[in-house]
Amino acid sequence: MRYRTIGTDPGTRREVSVLALGAMLFGSVTDEETSFAVLDRYVEAGGNFIDTSDNYAFWTDGGQGGQSEELLGRWRRSRGTGDEIVLATKLGARPLAPGTDYVGNPEGLSAKVIREASERSRERLGVEKIDLLYAHIEDRTVEPGETVRAFAELVAEGSVGLLGVSNHAVWRVERARALAAAAGLPGYEVLQYHHSLLRPRSDVPSGLFPEGSLGAATGELVSYLGAEPGLTLVAYSPLLGGYGRADKPLSSDYDHPGNAARLAVLRDVAKETGATLNQVVLAWQIGGELPVIPLAGASSVAQLEENLAAVDLELTPDQRARLDAAH
Repeated sequence: MRYRTIGTDPGTRREVSVLALGAMLFGSVTDEETSFAVLDRYVEAGGNFIDTSDNYAFWTDGGQGGQSEELLGRWRRSRGTGDEIVLATKLGARPLAPGTDYVGNPEGLSAKVIREASERSRERLGVEKIDLLYAHIEDRTVEPGETVRAFAELVAEGSVGLLGVSNHAVWRVERARALAAAAGLPGYEVLQYHHSLLRPRSDVPSGLFPEGSLGAATGELVSYLGAEPGLTLVAYSPLLGGYGRADKPLSSDYDHPGNAARLAVLRDVAKETGATLNQVVLAWQIGGELPVIPLAGASSVAQLEENLAAVDLELTPDQRARLDAAH
């Protein structure tokens, strides 16, 4: 396994594996025995960066989520894991009531929610301190200063280490970070967005992102990361559910000429390396100039093994240049 540093403060920064493990469906779609087996193998391989959220996976049973955090808590207790595992979770997108969702009825990012939701997450995870806590989705009903101060209070109290943000417009990320810096408070240092070799259309609105896909790592976000070397991008859904899977065709958001060109180059590089399409995509992210940590889930140990093999896949400068230039 290889590692990189997230965070800049010596008191809170952590060394994490370059491949993060997504636990979204653990304890719901993925049963406990399989989830434990995947977690055990990930740690055995040197992985130490596990990601979840307080609302995973509310859509599987019409509840409010919490199954993934609860499973991770049971796994930690049964295995006796300690500070070597970096647990990241998110808040703000938990449905306010069972049978609803985060599109029209999210908990949001008020100071009250941040306090109460983080305490619930710590209890489910069985930890005194959440290593990395994200603001999951935007809440434009709350002044950003309130959110910034509420997160900073948790860091000051020692119940949270690093702060992160996901699925926000870049200007709102910068505004929150500027407010924190001006007040001498800790700000967001890890950004979690959807990022893969294939790129969705950015002009397609949805219920969650009415202005377009705020969840995608756009060129503006990539530019921002390049200008702020202290930030790290955690790339969720890097494999789009599995590159090349006939049973999982890409959504219409990805149906545009640029992606056809990217797929052609990807297939060529996969043939040259003898690797799978998934492995090439992960290796492309891990070895790039920008600090990107792919966050990939796995519903079986076999899927995890395929992902782990990408850590040691070295693309040549020419292969990387061709993947970067395809459009």
